[in-house]
Amino acid sequence: MEYIVELRGVRKVYRMGDEKVIALDNINLALEKEKFYCFLGTSGSGKSTLLNLIAGLEKPTRGKIIVSGRHIETMNENQLARFRQSHIGFVFQSYNLMPTLTALENVGLPLVFRNVARKAREKKAASLLKAVGLGDRLRHRPSQMSGGQQQRVSIARAFISDPQIVIADEPTGNLDTKTTTEIMKLITGIAREKKQTLVVVTHDREIAAFADEIIYLRDGNIEKIEKNLQEDGGITA
Repeated sequence: MEYIVELRGVRKVYRMGDEKVIALDNINLALEKEKFYCFLGTSGSGKSTLLNLIAGLEKPTRGKIIVSGRHIETMNENQLARFRQSHIGFVFQSYNLMPTLTALENVGLPLVFRNVARKAREKKAASLLKAVGLGDRLRHRPSQMSGGQQQRVSIARAFISDPQIVIADEPTGNLDTKTTTEIMKLITGIAREKKQTLVVVTHDREIAAFADEIIYLRDGNIEKIEKNLQEDGGITA
């Protein structure tokens, strides 16, 4: 079995004055390639901290984090930035689009940092925008689009670098139920087609039902893991 993410004895402690807040406590976890994982838990359960550690956005207090065969806990900030550019795509709840850029420019932005020529990145960005149903919105700016359309731009941007892992933090938190279902089908469809690993953080049980495995977190610990083995979205422990 081939793992794309491994966490070994991972602990994360935040210090607030004289107090210690244990966000994660001795997490041991392995994620397989090409699967969809969901971290599910209430606010304060540690799910977003866990996501940030996997993405290299935070350092563990203790433990090892291996992503795509590399120990990212030993990397410096420059190394982590380059690693994320090559291996990880992000979808955010608040979209994080540049307001002055068009949809085409926002989607192509990750390729700018990889020195891809303008024509090449625009061609790829346009193809992805068409794939997410925004072929007629290439020149629109975020203020000219709905929340659902902005999130589709964010999704296209996450996939443009062909990352091995796509990470989504509450990707549908600002959307209505109908749009949420459309967005989740879109994300999972693209990830499965491209054979990528998808990791989503949510507190929404309906979103979690899209995942291959649901990892429940409570008070900084893994409470249980459920596998979705049924085509109709049923969950089995």
